[in-house]
Amino acid sequence: MNARTYDAVVIGGGLHGLSAALHLARAGARVVVVEKHWVGRHASGATAAGVRTLNRDRGELDLSLESMAMWHDIATLVGDDCGFHAHGQVCVAETPAALARLQARVESLRADGYVHEELIGPEELRRVLPELSPHCVGASIARRDGAADPHRALRAFRRSILDAGAELVEQCGVVAIERRAQAWQVVGEGRSWTARAVVNAAGAWAARIAAMVGDDIPLATKSSMMMVSERLRPFIKPVVSIMGRSLSFKQSDQGTLVIGGGLQGIPDLDRETSTARMGVLAKGARAATDLFPAVRDVRIVRVWSGLEAKTEDLLPVVGPSPNAPGVFHAFGFSGHGFQLVPVVGAALADLVLRGATARAIRNLDARRLMSIAQESTP
Repeated sequence: MNARTYDAVVIGGGLHGLSAALHLARAGARVVVVEKHWVGRHASGATAAGVRTLNRDRGELDLSLESMAMWHDIATLVGDDCGFHAHGQVCVAETPAALARLQARVESLRADGYVHEELIGPEELRRVLPELSPHCVGASIARRDGAADPHRALRAFRRSILDAGAELVEQCGVVAIERRAQAWQVVGEGRSWTARAVVNAAGAWAARIAAMVGDDIPLATKSSMMMVSERLRPFIKPVVSIMGRSLSFKQSDQGTLVIGGGLQGIPDLDRETSTARMGVLAKGARAATDLFPAVRDVRIVRVWSGLEAKTEDLLPVVGPSPNAPGVFHAFGFSGHGFQLVPVVGAALADLVLRGATARAIRNLDARRLMSIAQESTP
């Protein structure tokens, strides 16, 4: 087995792995991306591609805001706008109590100097969403937010890493990672690579990769479901969610409605399958028609679900391995990782090449999850 030498081996060909490889290669590093199947096989190919700062957890908000600035200039990074439209994201309140919760959040953010979210009343809400049901009483909005096309993004990042000189190996799973003096040997199926740094961006399987270097990081699995309608006339531009209910509702450039919101199917990590549950999807359909009665008779043409990693606190792991020098993790995005893709890749490149980053990953250290696991062990 011939082992080639690199500056970094990136495990996982989803968008976060591709972003890390791109930033590393652009900085002059010799990089190889190793993917078990093909680029975007799981979460990155099944995402709704929301580009959202709205209602972000404070633990990742600063990172998300930096990433939003990068999304507004994404064509500079990958030579394509990735279908990104900044038509805003809106979280609708159906009741005064829900509106009060949104108001409390916006006021709390403003008190700490964050101005990306604002509260809007019924009149402005009707201007933004003319066909919204009249029972809705207000909303919070992040006007620079939006959504992108995940498949365009995958093609753009894939093309960009190759243009930057990175190598891509698909259809090759990693079976072992072994320490070799001051480097790591990553062993694949019939191949191996040696590098001083390893980036673990293996998505739902990242805990298994972490265990290969001695990191016992608890990780669950999600099976987020989506559904797509027939094509309709254009009638909505922002991405819409509801305070207190599971919904993500948007209209694509092709006129189809893309409806999700974290509704869960049945994941099977070992079989690498994710099964949609129609009864659960019906809840998303009901929420959509409650907000937009005009779509009640629209036909759903396909549904899908994808495997992704989920952490205990729903924040990702981004940073160095606690036990293996030269190994860096980026996984566990828990259904909201798409928007973070540009900045997480940049942070990983900082860590690999300079050993530190000024980007806001302090809350995303793997040790927080490892501590939770140790405390729960009898």
